Amino acid sequence: MDTLETRQHDPVVTEDDVFDLYDEYCHTPMKRREFLSGAAAMTLIGGGSALAMAQAMLPRYAEAQMISFTDRRIKAQYVTYDSPGGNSDRMRGYMVKPASDGPFPAVLVVHENRGLNPHIEDVVRRAAVEGFVALAPDGLYPAGGYPGNDDDGKALQRGLDRGKLQVDMLNSARFLKAHALSNGNLGATGFCWAADR
Repeated sequence: MDTLETRQHDPVVTEDDVFDLYDEYCHTPMKRREFLSGAAAMTLIGGGSALAMAQAMLPRYAEAQMISFTDRRIKAQYVTYDSPGGNSDRMRGYMVKPASDGPFPAVLVVHENRGLNPHIEDVVRRAAVEGFVALAPDGLYPAGGYPGNDDDGKALQRGLDRGKLQVDMLNSARFLKAHALSNGNLGATGFCWAADR
């Protein structure tokens, strides 16, 4: 199996090896420091910097934001709602709607294995600008919510009951579909662990 340890013994790698290392970082308990140290130990074929490539893959939420939470085309709020059978029987989500009157078609935006981070909030705002009422449930809410960094978010999500987390997402979809701002038409999109649910 190709792991960080085996890649460090063969420091000349291809771009695919750096992508594999990033994938390992995203989907395992590997910390950011380990990811960057592993990349620093590599040299791309042709002499390029694997560390520079690795740093370019890390999120820069403030720079990547496309729609500000103060954008006049939308109205955003955090909402709480019931989630029977979930991790805590209550959920919190980030809901955004167009500034105009509804009802609107609805989109559920399910976060990756790090929680409701700034990128997911931006995706929800983008959906609202396109005419949808959108909700991103915070699957980490029962554990205190998104902790402000992705490494701690990964650790929190691993501590939740996976089956109950799926119930929380299903209850979020039901909440959104039945909401007064929704016209009853519901779609969903997801990232990382959510994309295969």
